[in-house]
Amino acid sequence: MGVSTTTHGSGVAEIVVEAPPVNALTVAGWFELADALLAAGRDPEVGAVVLRAEGRGFNAGVDIKEMQSTGGHDALVGANRGCFAAFAAVYDCEVPVVAAVHGFCLGGGIGLAGNADIVVASDDAYFGLPEVDRGALGAATHLARLVPQHLMRAMVYTCRNATADELHRHGSVLDVVPRDELRAKAMEVAENIAAKNRYVIRRAKESLNGIDPVDVKRSYRFEQGFTFELNLVGAGDRARDDFMAKGAR
Repeated sequence: MGVSTTTHGSGVAEIVVEAPPVNALTVAGWFELADALLAAGRDPEVGAVVLRAEGRGFNAGVDIKEMQSTGGHDALVGANRGCFAAFAAVYDCEVPVVAAVHGFCLGGGIGLAGNADIVVASDDAYFGLPEVDRGALGAATHLARLVPQHLMRAMVYTCRNATADELHRHGSVLDVVPRDELRAKAMEVAENIAAKNRYVIRRAKESLNGIDPVDVKRSYRFEQGFTFELNLVGAGDRARDDFMAKGAR
């Protein structure tokens, strides 16, 4: 369990996250995922990456249990740096990344999906940023790549979720399929890309990143500063303690 990579003969690297019960990653897990994504992109035999997960959902963000059981701010700093590294690795991966989202895609999951080149989802998938209720901020940068600006703000302020069908209507999810067809659909999309000239596809990814209107890494880092502020004033710890007291995760 953890993060595994399988490179198929088609030129697709399949990266799978499996961290029960809800794929909420520890500090080490975020860095492990970042390393896997960057390594896949550097492999000359790889033309595209599929990023998916096993279990109940795609990703539930950071491991709050680890954060609350670690003294001082080491886990908070580590989680912030680990999320930054993993999100940036999706964006900086030298080949296109296809995110295959099922079930919940929350918090850090939004950072992964929002930085992916293409998102396909199962019909049970939903997307959300419950950060305000957790005493944190961040990944609105990436949510804004998935939904229009005013919906993004409403989702941040109210912590409401959006379904895969909603995102499909906004054009940010390419296809919505039954859950048992999700992996096949993601592989189909990635194999289509991997079949093309590898040099051209890598330059296409580089060129599209170069014309992005928002510097996603700088923007996300700005957001993270407010998470540190919330913890300095005690709001972050109180919100996480309340969350843990309710028996979540």
